[in-house]
Amino acid sequence: MEVFLIAVTEYQINEEIRDREVRLIGENGEQLGIMSSAAALDIAVQKDLDLVKIAPGSTPPVCKIMDYGKYRFEQSKREKEARKNQRIVEVKEIRMSPGIGENDFLVKLRNGQKFLADGDRLKVTVRFRGREMAHTNIGEQLLRDFAERCAELSNLDKQPKLEGRNMSIFLSPKPQQPAKKPAKPKAPKEGAPAAESAATNE
Repeated sequence: MEVFLIAVTEYQINEEIRDREVRLIGENGEQLGIMSSAAALDIAVQKDLDLVKIAPGSTPPVCKIMDYGKYRFEQSKREKEARKNQRIVEVKEIRMSPGIGENDFLVKLRNGQKFLADGDRLKVTVRFRGREMAHTNIGEQLLRDFAERCAELSNLDKQPKLEGRNMSIFLSPKPQQPAKKPAKPKAPKEGAPAAESAATNE
């Protein structure tokens, strides 16, 4: 059965349709031909259904016979379901200084890996203060080390780049691979048990 999507938000239905001629489609998708809008409405009324203009830009406009109330209800349900299943990807940010200690670095690394595992994009920033600007290479190495330790979970979108006193990278989570099914154990070959038994008897 064909599915017709109505491409406009304001729908002309029933008596609102006053075109001289329309191309009519039946409730099951069958082509009923070109006729006056009044004749098309009569057919819809006889079936206790609605006449809905689904392609106003066509020549002549295309109308379909349908249960408009049911159509709107199902469309609303589909939109609600799509919104429910839609995941908004957030950009999380982790900030460090070039002189960060190993323990603090590991804490921030674990947080970053958790964000990536949850499907969020990650921005990692090193901020240089005062004389630290003379050692931006330390910050760059810190960011590259962070990205390398997240390599199993993420792709590096943006190489370390200095903007003002901040140097940043962006990491995007890798698509999660479906878990592999365990291999089925191979069935023993026919005759093998008998051969083993014969060998034992000897």
